[in-house]
Amino acid sequence: MAGYIGSVPVPQATETRDVYTATSNQTTFTTGGYTPNFVSVYLNGVHLARADYTATNGSDVVLAVGAAADDTVEIVSFNTFEVSAQTFTGDVTASGGTFLPTGDTAAGDDAAVGYAAADGLVLTGQGSTSDVTIKNDADATVMSIATGTTGATFAGDVIVPDGDLILGSTAVTSTAAELNILDGVTATTAELNIMDGVTATAAEINLIDGGTARGTTAIADGDGVLINDAGTMRQTNVTTLATYMGTKITGGSMVYVASSGAISDGTAAVVFTQFDASKFDHYVFMFQHVIPVTNGGGSSFLGRLSANGGSSYDATNGNYHYAGTDDKTGLIVVSGTIGGDTNEYGISGQWRLNSPHVAAYTSACPQLQYVDASGNSYGSGAGNSSMHLSAAAQNAVQFLFASGNIESGEIVMYGIANGT
Repeated sequence: MAGYIGSVPVPQATETRDVYTATSNQTTFTTGGYTPNFVSVYLNGVHLARADYTATNGSDVVLAVGAAADDTVEIVSFNTFEVSAQTFTGDVTASGGTFLPTGDTAAGDDAAVGYAAADGLVLTGQGSTSDVTIKNDADATVMSIATGTTGATFAGDVIVPDGDLILGSTAVTSTAAELNILDGVTATTAELNIMDGVTATAAEINLIDGGTARGTTAIADGDGVLINDAGTMRQTNVTTLATYMGTKITGGSMVYVASSGAISDGTAAVVFTQFDASKFDHYVFMFQHVIPVTNGGGSSFLGRLSANGGSSYDATNGNYHYAGTDDKTGLIVVSGTIGGDTNEYGISGQWRLNSPHVAAYTSACPQLQYVDASGNSYGSGAGNSSMHLSAAAQNAVQFLFASGNIESGEIVMYGIANGT
């Protein structure tokens, strides 16, 4: 660049010219190198259109139709401008092309776009509030990275239409059915907004049942319960939850098992088949004003056992002993003439059935009070215990009067937990 006074100017565009004498039907001519789209081709002095040749690999020019022998092919290639670091005022438009950075950015850059082999496109900024901010066409912030931090803040929803949402190294995968698991219907915008950390709306509060808040509505067996199953949110129901709670009962605890509810007038027998030897060693039955239909003097109240889950009950006289020696047709709950007159209040108290699951005789001990047909009050204690003379394990019981049906009352069954 000799011959210039002052700063050396930016190198100007130059051209390279190659001239060939073609052989018959020659199509390919190898040049000294060119920049694609910066080349002109002449055949016997005529400038060829771009459709008449191909020049894309930076070396060869290939004619669409082979030249004749001794034709003159002239190829002119142009070098592009070389521009060093420059400052431009105003917008820079790359019309029909792309901006291809090849260098990385630096930590001190106020705002730079670069490229790194490992990172790909690199955006670096250094603002007083945010290092990087992405805005929409209304100049509203869509996403920002606070100065000196690595976390991104999004102004609206984060939408993952097809892939998984990854938290740390764990993928949070949600299907449409899983998103609807809380209320069984299609999730609404308000329901999905519960994740955005803003004040909950009425619709968000109703997320559990998709309607109004549950309030004082009683829980039923089929109701759903949301649990965290080793990091995955799943729905179960209160029945399975109750079963699980039952497995966590400590040994010796008395646990509610079942209830007859209010006994209907004319009921022949009240049956309990909920024995479970995996949970309970003994059972306690609480009686509340169990009254016979017969007025003016009834009969004894019995408990008959079953070894086949309630398919049949042992009613054989002599298979049960009361107070040590008396043959009976069932375990005696109360031995007496219990009536149902207005001054008779039936049987109340507890009756304990000991170890029915053990293949040995099963005993029962009462702690009961009752009023007989004459209005006299009596108690039935340990001295009135009875025993079933069978070595088979028992797993159900029915309560009934020796004659006549039950008019009213209630019986509740409890289990004494074995702790296993």
